[in-house]
Amino acid sequence: MMWLTLLYSCTGGAAVLYALYRWVIPSIVQYHAGLTLIWYETIVQRMLNTLTQSTQPQRILGAVQKNATRGDPRSVVKAIDQYCRNKEWAMNVGDEKGCILDSVVSEVNPSTVLELGTYCGYSTVRIASLLPPNAKLFTLEFNPHNAVIARQVIAWAGVEDKVQLIEGASGDWIPKMKEHYGVKTFDLVFLDHWKDRYLPDTKLLEECGLLRKGSVLLADNVIFPGAPEYLEYIRGNQRYESCFFKSHLEYTKALDGLEKSVFLG
Repeated sequence: MMWLTLLYSCTGGAAVLYALYRWVIPSIVQYHAGLTLIWYETIVQRMLNTLTQSTQPQRILGAVQKNATRGDPRSVVKAIDQYCRNKEWAMNVGDEKGCILDSVVSEVNPSTVLELGTYCGYSTVRIASLLPPNAKLFTLEFNPHNAVIARQVIAWAGVEDKVQLIEGASGDWIPKMKEHYGVKTFDLVFLDHWKDRYLPDTKLLEECGLLRKGSVLLADNVIFPGAPEYLEYIRGNQRYESCFFKSHLEYTKALDGLEKSVFLG
């Protein structure tokens, strides 16, 4: 009888812990961006890394290979969104802000695009799938382990012919874009890397002559984690015309948004 009571207690305790992990805590933190990062990046991600002996990018790739159709970029995007919304939060631009990204890409119809911050290739696939024929997307990723995964995600989506993935620091590569890749200017720049690099990299793009009149900068996470110095510069600069797209932090209900800025020359 004692063992039966102990078994019931353990089973009940496990059920409570699972309910807290799966539903209760996520429903609470989804309204607070800071708590979201603490819960998912500091606790959940580390726990899953230990339990599965894999990294988050590897798990995302696994979800793509299991659930997405090879050669279908939209199914790749859907597979990642479903995984990140239902299984494990990740720092992609996400489905809600992704629709804003899609609309800007379609509006600009760019021939040359620069993405700063590839991570697993989610936004890379979204952008590349909307590019016109002969267009090129250059995406910069500092972390070589992320780059390995991103290449596989991009290939699975079937958009590798439109994408040039470059490993290294943005501050090192932006000045080399003309010499190494023959880029004259970028029609669209998507900023989604380290937030403290938004402003220096924008100034570097200006200094290197990589922006033309009408070039569009689209910056993610300007509310959270936030890029206050970038916003102050871009909104107070007469060389730019900016507007803010209010949205939510990826896969949550916490406030965030994107800043779209047109370079006026």
